Amino acid sequence: MNKEIRYEIFSRLRAENPNPVTELEYNSPFELLIAVLFSAQATDVSVNKATRKLFPVANTPETMLALGVDGLKTYIKTIGLFNAKAENAIKTCKILVEQHNSVVPETREELEALPGVGRKTANVVLNTAFRQVAMAVDTHIFRFGNRTKVAPGKNVLEVEMKLLKFVPKEFLLDAHHWMILHGRYICVARKPKCDACIIEDLCEYKEKTST
Repeated sequence: MNKEIRYEIFSRLRAENPNPVTELEYNSPFELLIAVLFSAQATDVSVNKATRKLFPVANTPETMLALGVDGLKTYIKTIGLFNAKAENAIKTCKILVEQHNSVVPETREELEALPGVGRKTANVVLNTAFRQVAMAVDTHIFRFGNRTKVAPGKNVLEVEMKLLKFVPKEFLLDAHHWMILHGRYICVARKPKCDACIIEDLCEYKEKTST
């Protein structure tokens, strides 16, 4: 795939959705951090259902810390892996209060030092909350990169590095959202909806579907 085709792919995705946003609901960097931490191996829908009840009660490191692990669990028990997530969230809140004046840090190193926060979560927060160029490669983006051949790679880090290298600069800030949404609703795992795809003619996937 050449740079002209990549440019056209992202031009079309931008034209369809000029101001893409995450489907996680949040009103502050802290709320986003917690929502993303909860979203690992869970759907955004399930996370939003839980945080709609949680955030009105606890939307700062101090108020969430006051809930304690058991208190937090009562709000998030409908989310997968809620026991581990509650432990990590409370530990993260403690670190934010004690080491960061209750402010979510804006560097990858500091974010990844928080319990339960890996590279992907850090990338989401850096990109979405702080508008830094970062590429959070989840299953949808990994599939998009490999199927279309925009950024093929054997693992998520390889796809991330190729996307940062090959996505035209003007699209880098929002590319992550476009690819997730495209992978979630059009380029789905089992049978991609190629007939409904606005980049079908540019995509290099060999097993395209038709109805």
